[in-house]
Amino acid sequence: MAKGQLTDFNGILLYTKPYRERDLLIKFLTREFGKKMFLVRGAKRPRFKMRAAILPFTFGLYGGDIKEDGLSYVNDGKQVNHFNEIADDITKNAYATYVMSLIDLAFHDGEPIPAWYDRLLIGLRLINEGFDAQIITNIFEVQLLQAFGVAPNWVDCAVCHRRDLPFDYSEAYGGLLCQNHWHLDPYRLHLDARTIYYLRLFSVVDLAKLTHIAVSDKTKKALRQVLDQIYQRSVGVVPKSKRFIDQLGKFKL
Repeated sequence: MAKGQLTDFNGILLYTKPYRERDLLIKFLTREFGKKMFLVRGAKRPRFKMRAAILPFTFGLYGGDIKEDGLSYVNDGKQVNHFNEIADDITKNAYATYVMSLIDLAFHDGEPIPAWYDRLLIGLRLINEGFDAQIITNIFEVQLLQAFGVAPNWVDCAVCHRRDLPFDYSEAYGGLLCQNHWHLDPYRLHLDARTIYYLRLFSVVDLAKLTHIAVSDKTKKALRQVLDQIYQRSVGVVPKSKRFIDQLGKFKL
């Protein structure tokens, strides 16, 4: 058996799945240890004492036995909270699930990523508080590209590095092309200036400092289309939760 470490940890519940007759497997993004899979024995029993601590969209301070390899164990939910608005709203639920799925796919289990723990916690709070769930999701999509090994240049022209001319996005050049070099890529995406503006903004925005953001339906549709294209062609990742959002029609404004 892998050696364990009894300790407290800060965790955001990513998902649960059944395991054997009475148990659950729960994946947490922990601030201290990265993503970890936990076995919760007896979790499906009617009077299981930790039931409230392992509901979807739960976060807080837990106690457990952390294993370097294999399954860890949750022993206690010490200071636990729930994103109730997300849990109760099918659209917020879908976007939040999609963001957590992307983070789960972008990083290896056991890789400490405390900055992403903090970022996810802030993003979920914003969605829970009523910020536009699609825009918060788009910010995560843009900022996670580097973790997926795709790092578009959102700063300047990939050819001449000018910043004072209109831009378009080029998959071939891995980022922006200024107007003087649009001819180099006949398959550039032909994005309008507002869409480019928000893509550049989303790449650097600090969610902790976000107080208000309002994007037109037209621009939201364009953002959805370009990010779908980048993820499909360059990243190659389409979680099931994304397909559910598409079915809801919330990405097709």
